[in-house]
Order: sequence, then structure tokens, then C-alpha cells
Amino acid sequence: MDAQSERRGVTDVTDGIENNGALKDIRVIELGQLIAGPFCGQLLGDMGAEVIKVEPPQVDGPNGKTGGGDPMRNWGHGDAKLWWEVVARNKKSVSANLRVPQGQEIVRKLIIHADILIENFKPGTLEKWGLGPEVLHAINPRLIIVRVSGYGQTGPYSSRAGFGGIGEAMGGWRYIVGDADRAPSRMGVSIGDSLAATYGCMGALAALHARESTGKGQVVDSALYEAVLQVMESLVPEYMVSDHVRSRTGSVLEGIAPSNVYPCSDGEFLIGANQDAVFGRLCTAMGRPELATDERYATHLARGVRQKELDDLISDWTRTLTVDTVEALMIEHSIPAGAIYRAADMLADPHFAARDALVEVDSPRWGKFKMQNSFPKLSDTPGSIRSLAPATIGQDNETVYRDLLGLSAEDQARLADEGAI
Repeated sequence: MDAQSERRGVTDVTDGIENNGALKDIRVIELGQLIAGPFCGQLLGDMGAEVIKVEPPQVDGPNGKTGGGDPMRNWGHGDAKLWWEVVARNKKSVSANLRVPQGQEIVRKLIIHADILIENFKPGTLEKWGLGPEVLHAINPRLIIVRVSGYGQTGPYSSRAGFGGIGEAMGGWRYIVGDADRAPSRMGVSIGDSLAATYGCMGALAALHARESTGKGQVVDSALYEAVLQVMESLVPEYMVSDHVRSRTGSVLEGIAPSNVYPCSDGEFLIGANQDAVFGRLCTAMGRPELATDERYATHLARGVRQKELDDLISDWTRTLTVDTVEALMIEHSIPAGAIYRAADMLADPHFAARDALVEVDSPRWGKFKMQNSFPKLSDTPGSIRSLAPATIGQDNETVYRDLLGLSAEDQARLADEGAI
């Protein structure tokens, strides 16, 4: 019996929340760590999949137990390291030492019951552990293997080590982010890893659909730099056709005006009025309707040429008003605009609340707090957060290894003594 037919029709109820997700009959084995692999697992888990995360166990060292677990358990900012609580939600944790034959054999046995495997190790690592696609497909021909890496599984750079920031640089993102008179900047989030994970998830869903007709699994190869490249719009064609090289332009897109962050008397406010009709409405809101027909600003091209001049003109107006006043005028005149939100703004916003964009969880360790909800929203098979991130490494060993692999308590104790789990 394959994993899909084994799971179909089963309703999971964890922490009192029923699993109605679109992937509730799919089982995922997550071998990855840090960001890209685990974020792919988070997305699939949010959509209802059963995600079994395999973490390295603590091992005996000269000074006692060392290592173990996904490093994300200790990542985050501030006094509380809460990134793990987001990226590991809806997951079960088992421990297995992939560097020893017994641990590798455990994963091969788990694969028999799996639909999807996620890994983000350096290419060749799975093969070194006897867990390469040929081996795993011989065990489970229907298995979909999502492989996230810096440069992909092929090509002259495939064996290089790669992190998200390097993918952002090679994919073209870093060069165009920041101010022109400064070194390239980075975003405040790990966008390269998240993009590669999202494309890996997208590929897994496409492979699931293909499996319906072929009966076969396949490999999904998601490279960090190529994931970034996918969102670089027309950067490469523009260079090839007109020798145009996009550069860093700070808070604006060159030639797209007005679209910027403008100073108010008590803060900053983002206005995007670069389309002709919208610009006309902005001019009316400013009490300067004549600007809409002024040949210096009347067309998209003209506004692009005079971008700084136009931004200065709008700034002179906005800085005399409060953020709330500008926002009210933008709403009244149907102009795309918005405040620059931080966490406190999100928590106070009624729209976030109405759409359940943030959901509250209750952690024994951290108490009650909110995090981003499952997304995107499906009308009939919605995703959900059904369980907290695993508190300890291998906290689900007993049930997973017993129920899926038939390992007794004695078997598990022996494997633990051998350093396999």
C-alpha cells in the first residue's frame, strides 16, 4: 500500500483543530535544516500534509552530549528565539543519525511510507549516505524528492557550498537593492532561501499532479540562484536588447513615478500613483489638479524623467500633514497607498484581524503569542496551524517509529544506545 492510499480519508485532529487541508493524505519526510528545506516543509504542513522532520540526535562528546537538532531551534532575534516556532509548526520530530548505517536504514524504511522527501544538503550528500534518488526510487517509485541547493544538482558549480545570500547575489537581486552610492544591500529576511523553498513546494505540488497520471515520482531540483532569477522580471532581456543595466535606486524604481515613501509630520507614508488616472486623482487630493495636465507630469514617461522633482513636490505637501490625514485622503480618492508597518501595526490592524492573517498559539515555553497564519487561503480545503513546533529533538520517536516502522521500545532503546537515533 502506497503512502497516499494509506493516508486517504484519515482525519487528523491535533490540539483540537481538525485537518481539512488539501494535502491531508500526503506524508512528507523532511531531512533539511536551517531555512530553505524547513520552509518548504512548513508550507506543505500548513496545507495539511503530515510532516515528519528528521533531526540529528545529540551525540556523546568529550564534554558530554553535543550537537543535535536543527540549528533553527536557536535562531531568531531578541530575548526569545522564536523562528523555530514558525518554521517547525505542524511537524513531528524524530531523530536519526544519517552519518551511520543504522540511521540511514531508518530513513530508507520511512521512505516506504512517504509521498515527498525534502532535503537541502550539498549535492552529493544524500548519495554519500546511500539515500540518493536511484536508491530511494527503487524502494518507493512514487516518491517525490525535493532537492534545494545553492546552484542545483547539475552544472559546474553544483558541488559548491551555497547559502541564500549567495543565491541572491548570483541571481541578480543584491546588485539592485540599496542606494546607488553604497554597497549592495540585503533584505531584512532570508528571501533567497524562502523563494527556493516556495519554488520547491510548487514543484512538489506539480509532481504530485503528474503522479496521478504516470504513477511515478520524480526529482524537483530547486536552486537558490535560479529561484531568485525567476523574480528578476526583464533584467536579462533588457540588457540583451538595449544594453540596459539595472542599478540600485534606493526607495524608488527608476522611471516609475510617483511611487515612493513620503515624509509626514509624524512619520512616513507610501504612495503609488504612477498610473496616469491615479496620478490625476492624487493631484486632486493635493489640491493641485492642474498638475495632471501639466506637460511635465501628464504622462508616464514625463513623470519618469522628472521623478525626483515630482517626489520633492509631493514631499513638500505630505510633510505638512499627519499620516492619518494623508491616508484618509488616499482612501477618499482611491489611490494605492499605505503606512510602513512594523509588528505592532500588524497586531493592531483590523484588516489583519478580519482575515485571520495572524493566529494565536499557546506555547508551554513562551506563553501566548501570534504568528503568520497559513497562506494562501483555500475556500474548501483551508490550511491551518494544528500543532506547535516540536519542543524536543525526537519527541515523536516513540509513536512514529512504532506506528510506521513497527519498532518496539526495546528496538528504539538499542538504536539509541548505538547512536542511531
